[in-house]
Amino acid sequence: MTQRPAAVVLAGGLGTRMKSSTPKHFHRLLGRRMVDWVVEAARGVDADPLVVVTSPQGAAELDGLTVAIQAEPRGTGDAVVAAHQALDGFAGDLLILSGDAPGISPDALRNLLDTHRLEEAAATVLSFRPEDPREYGRILRGEDGSVRAIVEAGDASPEELAVDEVNSSIYVFAADRVWPALEQLDTANEQGELYLTDAVRVLVENGERVAAYLVPDPIEAEGVNTRAELAEAAAALRDRINRAHMLAGVTIVDPETTWIEAEVEIEPDATIHPFTVINGESKVAAGATVGPHAVVVDAVIGPGATVGPFCYLRPGTHLEAGAKAGTFVEIKNSRIGAGAKVPHLSYIGDADVGEETNIGAGAITANYRPELGPGKFRTEIGRNVHTGSDNVFVAPVTIGDNAWVAAGSVVTKNVPPGALAIARARQATREGYDDRKR
Repeated sequence: MTQRPAAVVLAGGLGTRMKSSTPKHFHRLLGRRMVDWVVEAARGVDADPLVVVTSPQGAAELDGLTVAIQAEPRGTGDAVVAAHQALDGFAGDLLILSGDAPGISPDALRNLLDTHRLEEAAATVLSFRPEDPREYGRILRGEDGSVRAIVEAGDASPEELAVDEVNSSIYVFAADRVWPALEQLDTANEQGELYLTDAVRVLVENGERVAAYLVPDPIEAEGVNTRAELAEAAAALRDRINRAHMLAGVTIVDPETTWIEAEVEIEPDATIHPFTVINGESKVAAGATVGPHAVVVDAVIGPGATVGPFCYLRPGTHLEAGAKAGTFVEIKNSRIGAGAKVPHLSYIGDADVGEETNIGAGAITANYRPELGPGKFRTEIGRNVHTGSDNVFVAPVTIGDNAWVAAGSVVTKNVPPGALAIARARQATREGYDDRKR
């Protein structure tokens, strides 16, 4: 049985080209921070132990993970050395992953590991061919296809810069070979840093075999250094997520305008219309229709439910089977019962709406009552209730089953089941008013 690999994720850089006070590895895309995408890929190949190397400032952002601290930014080789203690005693295949490559997938890592084992290599590099090689290190191969060197762009000759196969900064090493190689690194390079790529050079000089796995899709290996590259990576991950949902039976009418975060669950036969954003741990059941122009955050959409167009479901919203949240409707922390409808122009917050109830246009639940104490108060609306247009429900208030609420009412008292509530000022009409004003 093949031993599980270990993994070290390098996430110590500040990312000054992002022009941000947030280190680049902690910028978010599709619901996860950049480094989280890499960690999830490592988990996808059952890496254990799994260590994240970061700066002293970044350690607090990685709660729940095994963290190694790189006290000073002295290069990628030094970063791997920082993880040595956490890997003490491990002697198998050691994945080294770049924390700024969110596109890397478990499948690519499995292929990298398979190549490494098939080649019986001391190290294997994940390489790729981008449209623009930019500042990536060039992969120089020998006649037998093995890697004879990785040359950083700043140290490369014009002939070497012409090579289009580049280093992703993702590797697998035989653990017992990498530590001695790292001990031989020096800072004789343009940046004055300890390059992990020089560990490859040391292994080659010692007569060890170094292989390369050329990943077919460059998005698997592209690093992110700028906001523009962050957006490009997000678009690629969006396409990957949408394709997986479509292959699983979800209809996404226009994948290019539909953004679904990584943790979202959607059942087959749901339909997602254009310009829809579904975030967090939202769940969409079979037969539901969402959008167009809907935003869904940490909400549950039940079987056959309808959302939109132009609808905002905030955290804690639960639409039960066949419920409707319609045009220009915002719902927060509320349960909308089976078959109930909030068709248009309403805000429903901190409320429970019973089955088959119809909420008229322009409804508002006034859930903030500071004179009654801190926090929000709930509105309870029963089953088969018919509310009129332009109703305000001043919480805490309960509307009983089968009740009716007249249009324009501001409801401040409980309404018994089956009753009609009218809570508005009597209309007064003064004839000839305009003539007197003139």
